[in-house]
Amino acid sequence: MKVRKLIDSFNYAIDGIFYSIKTQRNMKIHIMMAILVILGSMFFDLTKWDLALVLFSISLVIITEMINTSIEVTIDLITKEYHPLAKIAKNVAAGGVLLAALNSILVAYIVFYDKFIPIAERLFHKIRRTSLHISFLSFLIVIISVIIIKLQKGKGTPLKGGMPSGHTAAAFSILTSIIFISGNIYVILLALILAILVAQSRIEGKIHTWFQVFIGGILGIGITLLFFHLLGSNSFPSL
Repeated sequence: MKVRKLIDSFNYAIDGIFYSIKTQRNMKIHIMMAILVILGSMFFDLTKWDLALVLFSISLVIITEMINTSIEVTIDLITKEYHPLAKIAKNVAAGGVLLAALNSILVAYIVFYDKFIPIAERLFHKIRRTSLHISFLSFLIVIISVIIIKLQKGKGTPLKGGMPSGHTAAAFSILTSIIFISGNIYVILLALILAILVAQSRIEGKIHTWFQVFIGGILGIGITLLFFHLLGSNSFPSL
């Protein structure tokens, strides 16, 4: 009987994890970012302490998000009416998630900065053979591709809503071009932040789902990378 209760406890816990992933948009984003960070860690020579710190930071973000979800569900169960204390409880729980997320960014900076910068500088030095012509052409093809896909899907309008997110595709296309043209890691980081903010604004504005935004980003990066790979040659003036 005790064994059955223990198994039930594990089942309930797993159900809680799946519920958070299925119902919470932010949880989906956390899980996706966690997978990318863990996969990316395989390409760096991390010590066991570095890896432990990264895994702890990931776990902290996910745990605080789950606690935030449980607090929100409990409050909604008790009352559907506005109450100042209910607002405070939800805000405090959300603040915990924010602090955990900021901590994970700080940990990523501490762990990966010294390892990433030399690799990035060598990579940018090798591939910096491009021009504004390729950037403009790839950006134009990204926009045309988005409009064609939206017309095929029949959802949203060519310039708003639907699959995929055109704003996100354009933002990440520009980011990819900046990576090739600039070669400056600080400029690239700023462009990355702006691209992420564009994607996040489409989700927050309820214009696109996180999946539509994700596909838009992949489309923008993929098409731009393809054009730089095919057309990047010394026949174009280097910037």
